[in-house]
Amino acid sequence: MKLFAPAAVAVALALCAGGAFAQSMPGASAAIKDAAGKDLGKITLTQHPGGIVIRGELEGLPPGWHAFHIHAAGKCEPDFAAAGGHFNPNNAKHGLAGKEPHGGDLPGFYVDERGHARFEAFTHGVSLNDGAANSLFGANGTAFVIHAKTDDYATDPAGNSGDRIACGVIKKG
Repeated sequence: MKLFAPAAVAVALALCAGGAFAQSMPGASAAIKDAAGKDLGKITLTQHPGGIVIRGELEGLPPGWHAFHIHAAGKCEPDFAAAGGHFNPNNAKHGLAGKEPHGGDLPGFYVDERGHARFEAFTHGVSLNDGAANSLFGANGTAFVIHAKTDDYATDPAGNSGDRIACGVIKKG
């Protein structure tokens, strides 16, 4: 029994430290709405040392694959053009294959036949830390935009991803 006690204490300390660490990490979220203002769900962001974990839980979207990106302005007026282009602090070309992408380029997600989607993604192209060159909280803010089609991850500037069908301003907390 004594041989296992130190290991149990080490595991308990690690779990406590991990919980405290996770609680101190910056977070943000976006309430996603369609063009009519209908609430579709929420996307959350959590800063970690290597980047940001993005989690979404949405409903009421058309079934199939959809692109979603971080856009350069925190505005979600109907048709969502006010959100601007992709967040692109490093002036990169669009896409994920073999090169440095826009900060706002993200993998797509799938909506099931009932209109529900749950997804998780990771990016190191953006930050939730104020003052960082790639911070999502600059003077113009930022927003998530969901598109009607999937992203081809090649066509500049937006991956031929179709109309903007939903949007949510990214806010701290």
